[in-house]
Amino acid sequence: MTIFRCPLCGGPLWEIPQGLRCPKGHSFDRAKEGYVHLLPVSQKHSLSPGDDKAMVAARRAFLDKGWYAPLREALAALAVAYTGSEPVVLDAGCGEGYYTVGIREALASAGKAPHVAGFDISKFAVQKAAKRCPELDLAVASAYHLPVADGAVDLLLNVFSPLAIEEFRRVLKPGGYYLYVVPAAHHLWELKEVLYDAPYLNEEKETPYEGFSYEKIVPVSYTVHLPNQEDIQALFQMTPYAWKTPGSGKARLAALTELDCQVDFRVHVFKKED
Repeated sequence: MTIFRCPLCGGPLWEIPQGLRCPKGHSFDRAKEGYVHLLPVSQKHSLSPGDDKAMVAARRAFLDKGWYAPLREALAALAVAYTGSEPVVLDAGCGEGYYTVGIREALASAGKAPHVAGFDISKFAVQKAAKRCPELDLAVASAYHLPVADGAVDLLLNVFSPLAIEEFRRVLKPGGYYLYVVPAAHHLWELKEVLYDAPYLNEEKETPYEGFSYEKIVPVSYTVHLPNQEDIQALFQMTPYAWKTPGSGKARLAALTELDCQVDFRVHVFKKED
């Protein structure tokens, strides 16, 4: 079973020995890791879109040490609370699968029978997700052209990924839920103080979206102690700051031997209106 649909014609995809095929004959090979590539050339803006190998490796190294475990636990609890016995879950921008797997494990532990799928525009990230959990239904795809049928999803997750609200609304079932994770005001404040001469707080706001009702906003805030340069650099390399920090800021960061840093998330919970 797959919730994915043909990215070329929108038809259903059936399992074949090599991968997936639609009724019109469009076929998509399954990689050795287990994922399929559903990103047509016409939707690619570069040869290898999305996070590169270095950023994916940094994020995996950081997350696997548990620094963001409280966020994963909060998302897992919400997933259990807002789904039925056999939910279809889609992680829109799954990265290397850290949160996707956490949600799948929580749903299974709660006695549910979930079908959990994820996609990312970065093939390097999807490769890691497939290795992390072969049971996931994974694809390389774009959030703005989701290869997913209308109304196929009970719960959609978006953690720091592109906001394609029209597509999210399309694929969610009426009454389905959407978990949207954003950085709150003081997220990584101490890191920003090192990197920039004049850091600024993140903007916090409630943004209503047509076709959705607000259920709640769940704060996840705490402080981490990063004890060495390895962990500090892993955090830095997995953020957008790695692309835009001046050399002076990188030098200050490289001089640190440890860092206490605020972690400040908000999980916006939306329900698709019937």
